[in-house]
Amino acid sequence: DSGEATNRTVMTFVGSPKGVTEAAFQAIARAAELIDMKNHFGEHARMGATDVCPFVPIRGVTMEECVEIAKFVGKRVGDELSIPVYLYENAASTPERQNLANVRAGEYEGLADKLKDPDWKPDFGKAQFNAKSGATAVGARQFLIAYNVNLNTRDRKMATDIALDIREAGRAKRDEEGQIVRDKDGNALKVPGLLKDCKAVGWEIEEYGKAQVSINLTDYTVTPPHSAFEAVRDGARKRWLRVTGSEIVGLIPLEAMLMAGRHYLTAQGKTTAVPESQLVHAAVESLGLNDVSKFDPNERIVEYRLRESGDLVSMTVDGFTDELSIDSPAPGGGSVSALMGTLGAALVSMVAALTHGKKGMEDSREEMEFLGSQAQALKKRLTSLVDEDTAAFNDVMVAFRMKRKTDKQKAERDAAIQSATKNVTQIPLVVTQLCFEVLELSKTAIEKGNPNSVSDAGVAAEAALAGLRGARLNVLINLDDIGDGDYCAEMTEKVDNLLQKGKSLHSEVVAAVVQVMEGGNG
Repeated sequence: DSGEATNRTVMTFVGSPKGVTEAAFQAIARAAELIDMKNHFGEHARMGATDVCPFVPIRGVTMEECVEIAKFVGKRVGDELSIPVYLYENAASTPERQNLANVRAGEYEGLADKLKDPDWKPDFGKAQFNAKSGATAVGARQFLIAYNVNLNTRDRKMATDIALDIREAGRAKRDEEGQIVRDKDGNALKVPGLLKDCKAVGWEIEEYGKAQVSINLTDYTVTPPHSAFEAVRDGARKRWLRVTGSEIVGLIPLEAMLMAGRHYLTAQGKTTAVPESQLVHAAVESLGLNDVSKFDPNERIVEYRLRESGDLVSMTVDGFTDELSIDSPAPGGGSVSALMGTLGAALVSMVAALTHGKKGMEDSREEMEFLGSQAQALKKRLTSLVDEDTAAFNDVMVAFRMKRKTDKQKAERDAAIQSATKNVTQIPLVVTQLCFEVLELSKTAIEKGNPNSVSDAGVAAEAALAGLRGARLNVLINLDDIGDGDYCAEMTEKVDNLLQKGKSLHSEVVAAVVQVMEGGNG
């Protein structure tokens, strides 16, 4: 959250388990040093200088490993910093502690009394009130999207009323006289909210001059941001309010943005078979993510933050061709072959999009949507192989540079070379397979797509066949360094068969192009 009203900073950092573990502890220690909870006030619920510290599996790590990290950090915080620690979500020691709202209930102001309750003895650290630092919840959970929807009012009560409508926990059930309805044990009955895996409150942010419905989406695959946005918009409309936009707090997974982009493009009657960047743009604009602060996809989308600099595919055309033209063996023919397939897939997608929006071809929309989506998926995979081919070749070079003074070193080097070389043949094999699939899609684009774009579909086929031919050559040349005869024979047979099938299909495509261009399509 930004601004004085919330008086809270959310920090997201990504790294190796070891690095993140140490960074988290150091951050908690620094917060304990700098923040005095006796003087802290803010709109957001909190119970400590470091309120919560969740560990989230992103890539190459399991939830179970995150639970162990949470326990390790929690124990260290309790032992070394004398801060009471409660484990929550997947790391919780009891079912009652899984829900952060239960752990945080009473907040900092009620913490001294809470620590006296045996049921709320901390998991780590002593059950003693730390007046300066409060307590910290440490847990392991799936990716949570912190998401605020902005209203054209400063009325906190109206924002809260909408929040009660949409959050899974809902609101207290009331009778005709407005009294809370209770069960025989005196517990208030609830009217469930509209959205699953959704927590929400209402507040006013002074700096924005707006009230917000502040939302935590604990499983965005169940309730994605765009569903929450639309639910708030419906609630606002019923109260004669208007949603002005929204904001993401911290980072958001790419898929959540793509889901929103597809939703809004579909609602607008447009094809969703567009580049990833256009889906993200549609999401940003439709959700109004620039309403109160700038939303930079490169900074706010998790996968984009994890991208390595120097990728070939992020270069300009001039930059790539310059890199290709110098006296370095990589990038080389393998990356170019993958790029040729990428260009072919992009052209197929273009034809599908032009057909999807063409007047008089409305009956083809569903098929073109599917064709375009397939082409976009192939384009994305082939694009990644441009860099993967170069990276695999570099691994071979690393293996060749291994020491070979002793017999053991020689054996290790030979094994590494064989392994790396087999891997470097697998990538162009995949390229040949994907380029053949692009050829198949180009045939569909020619036969059922916009006839005005038939030449583009034909060029797609030419690019795909060129990519297939080139990738096959890269498989064959690398087999020379592999001593496994059976493996080499199998790989040769695979790429030769793909080439023959590709050439045959290419002939059909060329004939179809000629037929359409000469007016033989009826």
